[in-house]
Amino acid sequence: MTIKVGDTVPDAKLLVMGEDGPRQVSLGDKLKDRKVVIFGLPGAFTGTCSTAHVPSFMITYDDFMEKGVDEIICVAVNDPFVMKAWGDSTRANDTGITMLADAESEFTTAIGMNFSAAPVGFVDRSKRYSMLVENGEIKILNAETNPGECEISAGETLLEAMG
Repeated sequence: MTIKVGDTVPDAKLLVMGEDGPRQVSLGDKLKDRKVVIFGLPGAFTGTCSTAHVPSFMITYDDFMEKGVDEIICVAVNDPFVMKAWGDSTRANDTGITMLADAESEFTTAIGMNFSAAPVGFVDRSKRYSMLVENGEIKILNAETNPGECEISAGETLLEAMG
């Protein structure tokens, strides 16, 4: 079942690269009593993800912070080593975006945002989406119908929807 506005984001153990290597992060802890933007995408170092989706949140980062957002999180079905390298190469890490790995697609599948395109090597990857979450509840959810597009789920679109 795909999540929708008003749903509670399920807790998940995602991975982040720390000083001493990969470590688990509780998504539930990150969302408790906070306003958080989460955006998901098919994969690190892929075309639209690198040239449009991540940059759209880098460009709008300060505007989100001015609207009271505590954190912007990028989730992809990749390992934490790749997510860190991608965050470094795009400078998303320097901007302040948190790059979290959903290595086994557990979170992505739990929220109904998984898809597969085996001919290009995508198995249980994430559809492209963005959401505003307040204290664990989805307030705005913008999901693309085509994983190659980044308009509905772009940072600018979510920011505009926040008013």
